[in-house]
Amino acid sequence: MKLNVLVFINALAVAITLGITNFYFSRNWYDVLQIFFISLITSFVVFYYLIEKYVYSKIKLIYKLINNLKLGRDLRDALGENMGSDPIHDVEEEVKEWAKQKKKEIDDLKKQEHFRREFLGNLSHEFKTPLFAIQGYLDALQDEDGLEDTEQALKFLKKASNNVDRMSYLINDLDEISKLESGALPINSSKFKINELIKEVFESEEIKSEKYQIQLVFKEKYNEPIFVNADRERIRQVLLNLIDNAFKYGKTNGTIFVSLFSLHKQILVEVTDDGDGIDEKNLPRLFERFYRTDSSRSRQIAGSGLGLSIVKHIVEAHQQTINVRSTVGIGSTFGFTLEKVKQATFPGLPYSI
Repeated sequence: MKLNVLVFINALAVAITLGITNFYFSRNWYDVLQIFFISLITSFVVFYYLIEKYVYSKIKLIYKLINNLKLGRDLRDALGENMGSDPIHDVEEEVKEWAKQKKKEIDDLKKQEHFRREFLGNLSHEFKTPLFAIQGYLDALQDEDGLEDTEQALKFLKKASNNVDRMSYLINDLDEISKLESGALPINSSKFKINELIKEVFESEEIKSEKYQIQLVFKEKYNEPIFVNADRERIRQVLLNLIDNAFKYGKTNGTIFVSLFSLHKQILVEVTDDGDGIDEKNLPRLFERFYRTDSSRSRQIAGSGLGLSIVKHIVEAHQQTINVRSTVGIGSTFGFTLEKVKQATFPGLPYSI
């Protein structure tokens, strides 16, 4: 409501009250009208002066200070702005918007604090497990008879070494995620055949395939060259992490399928296993650092717990997307997109270049 209207309504209320009071005592309409107009004008001037001086000036200052806090500008610039014709309404809207923004910021900070605590707890757990194991093996070796049994001593040293390797992998993965987030790890994109890279990854995973007794399948229909534009070694890392994840959570004598789908401007790569699957409630947080599902088997599986988080960061660093779908008891599918390279064909040539 504008200032003039607000002041006029208040002045009118005072004038009507005085006019009715005067008519009650004098019963003279001429006196009533005189009192009415005099009190209306007087009240309007007095109210306008008082509200302008003691109320509106403070509201203007609050309005401009809110703008200053919201926009981060110099205070003198904020105070030099002109308000609209209805400052009270403007202030009301600004305060509502400001309160909504602050509530969102507070909610985000609470969420970040929760994730921070959870992350530190998980980090502490991941480091303590191998550290306590190393300490245990070294204490055993320091016993009086610890070094007399050479075979047993070598066995303890090997286990301690394995746990040192585990800590080293964890530190390297954390360092890699940090670099990916900060942009310190560049993406060197080039044109390459994604189907050839998948076959190379399959060859490197043959030993694990035999160990887990899980078959790797990449159908022959993908023999035709399929070119993408991406960082070849980073995408190799994505494939290795997704296939390793499928090995860990797949079932014995099961199968891992890798499939390619041609979209409009992208190639969709999917890695599918026929393992136990993942509960739907766990899917939104699956790519968080150290996040594991509640199943006891998930806690027993070795690894840094950072593989899927690294995968997500690498894919997003390519300005692409990754998703997961899963059904408990049937299996899981992880899919990510890559930029497709269109092949130009020329007359007289039997192939594309």
